[in-house]
Amino acid sequence: MAPPSAVSPDHAINGDSSPSNLAPHEPGISESKAKVQMPKFPGPPEFTDKYAERNYLKGRLAAAFRIFGKYGFDEGVAGHITVRDPVEPETFWVNPFGVAFSLIRKSDLIQVDHEGNIIDGGEVRLLNAAAFMIHGAVHKARPDVLCAAHSHSIYGRTFCSLGRKLDMITQDSCSFYNDHVLYESFNGIVLAEKEGKDIAACLGDKKAALLQNHGLLTAGSTIEAAVFWFLSLEKCCQAQLTADAAAGGRGHETVKIHDDDAAFTYKTIGTPRAGWFSAKPLFDVIEKECGGDYLQ
Repeated sequence: MAPPSAVSPDHAINGDSSPSNLAPHEPGISESKAKVQMPKFPGPPEFTDKYAERNYLKGRLAAAFRIFGKYGFDEGVAGHITVRDPVEPETFWVNPFGVAFSLIRKSDLIQVDHEGNIIDGGEVRLLNAAAFMIHGAVHKARPDVLCAAHSHSIYGRTFCSLGRKLDMITQDSCSFYNDHVLYESFNGIVLAEKEGKDIAACLGDKKAALLQNHGLLTAGSTIEAAVFWFLSLEKCCQAQLTADAAAGGRGHETVKIHDDDAAFTYKTIGTPRAGWFSAKPLFDVIEKECGGDYLQ
């Protein structure tokens, strides 16, 4: 016998047919069957002292670079992650050009204003022009974005050569359901202000962009969320490349998740709070592995 629909139950279960939100991964399940509730995600720390918040965010940003280095998201000197400064919100902190992700420390970061001027930071005060053009435009257009991340990761840039958005073929891809865009242009290295503004305009209010023939861009209200969305999007690109190849080799297509199920799943795993919490293990492990070296 086929199981009852997970979306629209058409008969009572134990006399109770009312939908429940107690089991978020099973839309429409009756309350009498919902035995386990998903816990509420905790949240990032809150600060009353903006200078203490700046110090904390710089440490988390340095950790983010160590994570990117660990996962091989560095490609020569390409790639950048930025965080909006809480003391001077019209500025942001970014990695110095030419310093390896795996070596970056909090004291190495440089502070840049929206005119591209380096106003504070470590000994290496070189700014990647592309980092400024893209991230400066995103931070200016999106006051809700604390952090933005971009790198030339292998599966991301490979998928971005296809000129298409993600299919909803896995639970993880549902994190990006109606929350990512395709930027359908490539004009070389982003050195022009207009190109940065065009990317920011295309991103709109979404958390991720597939930059055609280029790579991935993610944004978040926390450093952790932006970093996790990048890692997750990279793996979703890998999963779809693999699944499409396997299905195509057999003359088939991948099975797509229904829109209702994708939207429902998004509400659990695609929120800013879920992104922040999902990154916690990554940051815990990098702190253990680095011994806090990045905090210097």
